[in-house]
Amino acid sequence: YTRRWVVGGLVEMLAPYRGRVFDRCCGSGGMFLQSEKFVEAHGGRMGDLSVYGQESNPNTFKRAKMNLAIRGIEGDLGKEPADSFHNDQHPDLKADYILANPPFNMSDWGGDALREDRRWKFGTPPAGNANFAWVQHFIYHLSPNGTAGFVLANGSMSSNTSGEGEIRKAIIEADLVDCMVALPGQLFYSTQIPVCLWFLTRSKQERSGKTLFIDARKLGTLTDRVHRDLADADIAQIAGTYHAWKDAG
Repeated sequence: YTRRWVVGGLVEMLAPYRGRVFDRCCGSGGMFLQSEKFVEAHGGRMGDLSVYGQESNPNTFKRAKMNLAIRGIEGDLGKEPADSFHNDQHPDLKADYILANPPFNMSDWGGDALREDRRWKFGTPPAGNANFAWVQHFIYHLSPNGTAGFVLANGSMSSNTSGEGEIRKAIIEADLVDCMVALPGQLFYSTQIPVCLWFLTRSKQERSGKTLFIDARKLGTLTDRVHRDLADADIAQIAGTYHAWKDAG
């Protein structure tokens, strides 16, 4: 289950108006539905976006196809439910926008069988944690002008175990990191660990060599003793800061 603020926040930050939208772990299709709302709210047509996704859970895969069909959205979710790492349903796709909420700190992703995979341009991710497998998987599928926005555990910003620090360093030195957003804990029902938003792009243009860091750890309000929620105003503040920075060059 992907919280509403995750979907809305990523879409508001990436602002997908036209092109290919890709969600590598699309669940029931929430990113696509929110993208449709975004385009329509800004006077565009959903037909301006081409939707691609992949989902490994068979029931969720069926639900995603149903959600798209009900709303008249044409999308390519692959021929079958499948694991993104081991059975990529769109191996040659280069997307203009990648939005994703992958599983955090995934340890059973079968990394030992993929040690020489062509996607690991910045270093082989550890077999015990898929975080930087996801990051490099997203980068691999980015078009020359593409932008990716996704959620990861905060540890992805600082971990140096099993070569993760060297992979992160290589990605930074390649000037792919556009923006990092640190968020508070207690935002997910399944875990209370704090998370962050990564935004990567292959086309920084006048922002070459620059990266924006947003500290949003004090935003949001507690809905009960263990859960926190980000309001629309919080999302607007984060997205507005990012777009103002981009516009300023």
